[in-house]
Amino acid sequence: MKKVIEKIVQLRNPVFRFDSNLNDMALIQFVWIQFWSFFRGLKLLLLFKNPKGAVLGPGVRFFNSSKIHFGKFMKLGKDVHLSALGKVGIHIGNNVSLGDYSRIIVSTSFNHLGEYIKIGNNVGIGEYAYLGGGGGLEIGDDCIVGQYLSCHPENHNHSDLSKAIRHQGVTRKGIKIGSNCWIGSKVTVLDGIEIGSGSIIAAGAVVNKSFPKNSIIGGVPAKLLKLRDEQKQNHISKHLCGEPV
Repeated sequence: MKKVIEKIVQLRNPVFRFDSNLNDMALIQFVWIQFWSFFRGLKLLLLFKNPKGAVLGPGVRFFNSSKIHFGKFMKLGKDVHLSALGKVGIHIGNNVSLGDYSRIIVSTSFNHLGEYIKIGNNVGIGEYAYLGGGGGLEIGDDCIVGQYLSCHPENHNHSDLSKAIRHQGVTRKGIKIGSNCWIGSKVTVLDGIEIGSGSIIAAGAVVNKSFPKNSIIGGVPAKLLKLRDEQKQNHISKHLCGEPV
């Protein structure tokens, strides 16, 4: 039985293997949960959507579903909310999972619609994420993300002291996160930021500037700690120290 279930799971994750120490009761409970999640996924038919093997936790909600597009084997946890109120909407790739209580919200205002949210293939995002799409948000393929990620591609104007900040409008530049990034828990990414592919962001970081590919960054505000490419790191270090390169 375990081998059969393993083969089914591998349709979504080809490298998946059950741990040899997994007990039968846990496996039975896992199968039960997945069965009901798959059954709930069939409600996408009521929205005129092909479920494509989607599994949905209880309490999942969709708004403006005509602008929500997704690939195979989408997995949405408990009470996930997707709102595609925007100019383009939400595009989710294959094998994407979103953790419990996450919010994927292109925009909340009917008088100033946001742009889009695009999530690539094979992306896993932990619980309690908040992804906004006001100025556009892109997350590349194969990213792994901890709990409480928040992305805010929008800033409030505030230069006019005679007006309330909420009446001064917003600026929007967008956020781009490259492929194959590892983002720790409780990371906040602000508007106008581009994170290069292969980067690692330490837990709790507040990212308010862009970083090149293969960066390891952390802190509040975030700064470059090192590069994964040691040769390039040595080149930059010598340059900063004024040594010949």
